[in-house]
Order: sequence, then structure tokens, then C-alpha cells
Amino acid sequence: MKTIGLLGSTGSIGKNVLRVIDTHPERFSIAYMTANTQVDVLIEQAKTYMPHTVIIGDEKKYDVLCKGLSGTGITCAAGYTAIVNISRDIEVDVILNAIVGIAGMQPTIAAVKKGRDVALSNKESLVMAGTLINNICAETGAKIFPVDSEHSAIWQCLTGESESNVEKIILTGSGGPFLRRELSTFDMIRPEEALKHPNWSMGAKITIDSATMINKGLELIEAYHLFHLDASRIDIMIHPESIIHSMVQFNDGSIKAQLGIPDMKVPIQYALSYPEHLPSNWPRLDLTEIATLHFEQPDNTRFPSLALARQVLKQGETYPAVFNVANEQAVYRFLNGEISFPEITASVKRALDDHQPLDPLSLEDILKISKIRMN
Repeated sequence: MKTIGLLGSTGSIGKNVLRVIDTHPERFSIAYMTANTQVDVLIEQAKTYMPHTVIIGDEKKYDVLCKGLSGTGITCAAGYTAIVNISRDIEVDVILNAIVGIAGMQPTIAAVKKGRDVALSNKESLVMAGTLINNICAETGAKIFPVDSEHSAIWQCLTGESESNVEKIILTGSGGPFLRRELSTFDMIRPEEALKHPNWSMGAKITIDSATMINKGLELIEAYHLFHLDASRIDIMIHPESIIHSMVQFNDGSIKAQLGIPDMKVPIQYALSYPEHLPSNWPRLDLTEIATLHFEQPDNTRFPSLALARQVLKQGETYPAVFNVANEQAVYRFLNGEISFPEITASVKRALDDHQPLDPLSLEDILKISKIRMN
């Protein structure tokens, strides 16, 4: 039985983790679970999976959590510090970090400092602190297992292969809901339009990131830290069907691809069960039904965030952290109707232009950036 610490159990990824556990209750058990604000959902989840401890990030909801779990024997706690501490203090076989945004970074760092393996859905951890986290992992032996479908695909394609045989990796992206939209109308894009992803069902923040393709820029930076390849050996390709999740090209010109229906349970299960591919009863990919797959180069005019991401990766230092923080703030401003859709990327660029680099190996400096209000 593999024990799991689940950070962010009430979000889209967290709920899919629980569906994976439902499929293999004999293989996995939840030691602890956390949520940010959805206390009622957390209570119901805890009653079903009976973890040792549950934590609600919103301290105002602590009493509701305790009352809801009264008599169960489950330990209750509240606050962000408690979430960071449990990532460090409770021994589990793997921590699945499904926290959305910057808040997921410190629990990842706390976990790897204690040598705990992390199945990582929180891309901000590596985007903001990839160099720091890799250095810590080298010292403690902790491993990072990618949960994003693209990075999971590359991970699977690289299994059994020598890095010296790899020519490049190819991240695929659907292009989101505005791949064919007239550029002159981008100023008129409304949040409800940007939240309609053509293939994936995801949370609001990552869905907007997919619409701007900033998510692919973040994944470029994340891939750099996961697979230790120079940025010139990481390509991005538009693939509207989201069937090929990513590819690896080798020195002899051959390409290995990982295919599947757009379903996050598949990479989640692989991260939890690695190196096994456990059976599942989920829908299968029928290539005869798909019939045709399409590919094209991304348009940097339509998606200027991609060029920004490459610039940021080349600059290094704390520029990736600013890229991430400025985007996260801009996404929520767009969702609140404060800025236009094109202004998301424009505001990220302004923040990068204004940035004076700090120490990328200092958690304190990275946290300073996370607290800066970007314009």
C-alpha cells in the first residue's frame, strides 16, 4: 500500500487523484489532504478517504472543519503554515502537489528538503524555484514525478533511453480556444469565452493560461528543469486535437510520442504508480475515430507569451519567477474584468522589463518577488 499526501484535494487535479485512488483502493491510501477554501468539499472527501489529518488553508473555516469531522478521529488543522509543515513532517511514499499557483512552491521545497518524493502538478514550483529545488533534490535524493500531461509524456518517452541519444523534446499544445480567432477581436475577448477550452476540463487559472499559451511558456521552463536540456533542444508545436501529449526526437531522427485521450487521470496514475502502468477502466483512444491529427508551428504574433518565455529562460536568474508572478496576477485581474485579454501578456512583459534580478537560490528572494504587486 502506497501512502499519499494530497495537497489541493478539492481542485480539478485533486479530484482526479481521488478517482485514481477509487480505481485502485488496494494500492493507494491518503495519509493527509489539504484544501484552500472549499471546506464542505474537504469534509466530504475526508469522510470518504479517512486520512489521518486534513488542513484547510482558510483559518476562518477551521471551526467548520472540526465540527464537520467531529467523531471521525481525523486530526484537523488550518492555515498555510500548517500545509507547508505537513509536507515536511509527515512521512509518506509520495506527495501529490495539486495546489494552484505560487502557493504550491513552499510545500514542494519543504517536502524535497526532507527527501520526500513529489508528484508535481504545481508547475509554479519549478518555474519560480527550479534551480533551488534541483539543488535540494541532489542533496537529499528526493525525486520529482511530473503530473502535467506534456511532461508525463516526455518522461514516459525517455524511460529506458539515454539522455545522450536525445536530440530534442517537443511539447505539444492545443492552441486553446482562440487558435483561429481573428486577431483584431482579441481586445473583445470576455473571461467566459477564454474559460471554454476545446479539449481539457481544468481550473480557471490554467484554462486562461492555455488561452494565452502562457501555460506552454511555463511548461517550457518546467521542462528545462525536469529534463536538463538546453532551451534550444525544447520545441513547442501546436496540435489542436490534444491526442499526442508530447514527443521526443532522437539523434537518428526517430520520434517517440505518447498518445491518449485528454484525461488527467492517466498522467496522475502514472506519477503515483511509476514505474508501473496500472490497469484502468477509463475510455480508450480510438485512432480510427480520430482519423486525422494536425500540427503547426505556433504563431508568435497570436501568442507573444511564447517568445517571452524563451527570453526569460535565456535570462535565467529570477526572471522566470517574475514571469510567473506577473502572469498569475494578470490572469486574476482579467477574470475580474480589470484588464483586457491582450493586456495579460503585455503586463507580464512590463514586469520583466522593470525587474532587477535577485538570487535564484534564495527562497527569501523568490518569496519577495511573489509579494510584489505587478502593474
